[in-house]
Amino acid sequence: MQLHVVKVEFPEGVQLILAQSHFIKTVEDVHEALVTSFSGIKFGIAFCESSGKRLVRHSGTDEELERVAVENALRLGCGHLLVILLRNAYPINVLQRLREVQEIVGFYCATGNPVQVIVAETEQGRGVLGVIDGQTPLGVEGPEEIKERKEFLRKIGYKL
Repeated sequence: MQLHVVKVEFPEGVQLILAQSHFIKTVEDVHEALVTSFSGIKFGIAFCESSGKRLVRHSGTDEELERVAVENALRLGCGHLLVILLRNAYPINVLQRLREVQEIVGFYCATGNPVQVIVAETEQGRGVLGVIDGQTPLGVEGPEEIKERKEFLRKIGYKL
C-alpha cells in the first residue's frame, strides 16, 4: 500500500464538500438537491465511478466549478468520491438537503479552508483515509473571542 497526500485546489471564495457516494445516479440527484436548496447557488459536481466504465461523471451550473471539480476528482482518483464546489452558498445552506440524497453514504469535509486528502493506493485502486481541513489551532478562545463569535453569527443572520 502507498499513501499519498493530495491537495484539493479550488478558487478563492469557493466552498468544498467531499463525500462518498455509491451509484451512477448520484450526479443527477445531487444536482437536483443543490438547485432546489438555495436560490442563486452556483456549483460544480464530479463523481468518480468505481465500476463499469469508471468515468468521472459531472454536472453543474458554473462551468469553471464543474471543470475544477473534475480536475480534483481525477487527481484524487478514489472510487465513489464525490467532489462538490459551491459559489454563492455555504455548506450549511445545502448539507441537510444533501443528507437526503440516498446515494451519499458519508461526508469527509465541508469547508472553505485549504484541504489535503490522505489517499491510500493498493493494487485494486485508491481510497480516502481522511482529510486535513485547514490548519492546527493556535489556542483556546477567551471572553473577547467568545463575544466576537457571538456577534459575528448574529451579524450574518445565523443567530437571533
